[in-house]
This record gives sequence, structure tokens and C-alpha cells, in this order.
Amino acid sequence: MEKIKVGIIGTGNISHCHMGGYKALPDLCEVTAVCDIDEAKVKAYAASYGVPRYYTDYNEMLAKEKLDAVSVCTWNAEHKNATIAALKSGANVICEKPMAMNAEEALEMEKTAKECGKLLMIAFVRRFGNDADILKKFIDAGSLGDIYYAKATYLRRNGCPGGWFGDKKYAGGGPLIDLGVHVIDLVRYLAGSPKPVAAYGVTYNNLGMNRASGGQSWVSSTKGSNFVYDVEDFASAFVRFDNGLTLLVEASFNLNIKNDTGNIELFGTKAGAKIDPQIEFFSDMNGMFVDIKPHGDTALSFNGLFNREIAHFVDCVRNGTPCRSQAEDGVMLMKILDAIYKSAQTGAVVAIE
Repeated sequence: MEKIKVGIIGTGNISHCHMGGYKALPDLCEVTAVCDIDEAKVKAYAASYGVPRYYTDYNEMLAKEKLDAVSVCTWNAEHKNATIAALKSGANVICEKPMAMNAEEALEMEKTAKECGKLLMIAFVRRFGNDADILKKFIDAGSLGDIYYAKATYLRRNGCPGGWFGDKKYAGGGPLIDLGVHVIDLVRYLAGSPKPVAAYGVTYNNLGMNRASGGQSWVSSTKGSNFVYDVEDFASAFVRFDNGLTLLVEASFNLNIKNDTGNIELFGTKAGAKIDPQIEFFSDMNGMFVDIKPHGDTALSFNGLFNREIAHFVDCVRNGTPCRSQAEDGVMLMKILDAIYKSAQTGAVVAIE
């Protein structure tokens, strides 16, 4: 089988992770074209990676190139249009999270993929983490029993990347849609992909950006636009699923805490588990409470994380391997996010259809 030809739409920070994954598979794929609305940026990007052609209009790129696969790495507001255009051109697509601005857009993307007979994978990279693999082995073996409650946090003290990430017109929301989506999806994945049925949420925009020096390490590479900051600083929500699982999620760009934190806690009928950042289990044995730590380093490793995600996408495209992160998963996440944001606006519990 010949190498699959790949295009990348959007050359911001996350696109380098996609590019690294493709470059790690030189016998299976090649990136033949890249696109960004910033010509100077995309020209330099193409040159730095040895990509033969670059474009400033992805419709032109898709018309001129015969691409087998496309990575969509744009800001959130363009995910739907770029993904649908790529699917209709005959390419399989991996779209960065969040899938879209809302569930309506996500459903349109999923429908187009089915109509075109192409793969639409959503880049929930935490599913490909070593910590997720380890914890899922224990869960699938029944070590936790029935998981009925979970906590997921992704909190930054001063961590909005700026640029389009803080502008609702481009991002769709703040830390909930940017950070919370990671941990919400990870819990749902580990718990066996239950269907969400209701959500109650709150959001706050009390602190704003750049209120003090230090603490920020995430910076958007997008330049040249007049972005505003009008997203939430912090979001918290309860999400209920059809199998009885309830999830508490917290996500922040700006919050008065000591240290940035990101952890997952699962509570089952046989044992509890926590990723913080190492994996630890909590149970009882022979009438005694026990805390159990698996041998080795079980903390999430970013070494090869995105490469594993891209390798899975390439494998799915080339060999028809069942996708671990399908469009349906992205739609479910957008339904959860829509319900949380609606609940925050109305103050009421929102049912999820």
C-alpha cells in the first residue's frame, strides 16, 4: 500500500503535535500540504517541516491536492466548516477537540462523515495516555466494581493562552470547552462510554486575565486579530449518566488556588482510583483498609502521547481498524457542554437528549 497523503489545516501550537505524529511514520504517510490564513506563518511552517506546498485557503488546498487524510487544527469556530469540506473532498479527518462550537454543529459533521463514507476521529488525546491504558485494564478486569461517582478537575491559576482562546466568538467558551472536555471525556471513556442524561452547571467570570505576574505558561501562537476576553474563568458541573454514574467536573483558566491541578477520581463498589498524577487504588482487604500503588511510573507521560494518537488515526485510515475516538464521542461531549452552559445561564437542571 502506498503512503497516505496528509494535509494539515491550521498551523498553531497543536498542529506541531500532529505533524510530529505523522513524521514518526515516514513509511506509512507523508504530509504533502499545509494551510493557514496567516501566509507568513504557514510559509515558515511548511519550510521548517519540508512540506512541498502551502495554502491560505483550505478549499483551494482540498481542490488541488488528492489527500487521504486531514488534520483540522484551527480555532474551534472553524472546526465544522473545515472538517465538512475535507470530508466532502474525499479525505478522512482527525479534528481537534472540542469537536465543534455546539452539538448542532457536531451532529452536522457526524452526518457528513457517514454520508461520505469517511472516518471522522475526534482528537481526545487523553484516551491514548499510558495512565488511561493502565487504569482501564483494572476497570475492565472488574477491580473497581461498578463505578457510580467520579470527580474530574483541570484547574489553572492563571492559564488562559490568550488570543482566540479567550474570545467566545472563536472558542465557543472558556476552560470548560478547552480543558474540561479532556477530563470529562476521559472519565466517560474509562467508565465504558455511558450516555449523559442531565447536567447542572455554574460558570463565573470574576477574575479576568493577566491580573498578576507569573504563573502562565500557555500562550496562543495566533497573532494579528483583535480578540477580546469574554469567556468564563471557571466552570463547575454535575453530569448524570444513564448507568447511574454521576460526575463532578471543575475547570478554570483563572482561579485563586495555590497550584495548577489536574486529576481524575473514580469511586466504585469494590475500590476507588485516582490519577494525581500517579495512579493509586483505595479498597479494603481482610478487614483492613488498603491503599495500593502499581509498580513503575504511572503518571501521564507526554513522551509519545500525540504520536500514539496520530498512529491510531493512520492505522484506521490505512487498515480500517475500529476507531477508539469516534465522531459519536465528540457529539456526546458537545451535548454535555451545551447542557452545562445552558444550565449556568438558566440556573436549572438541563436534560440531555
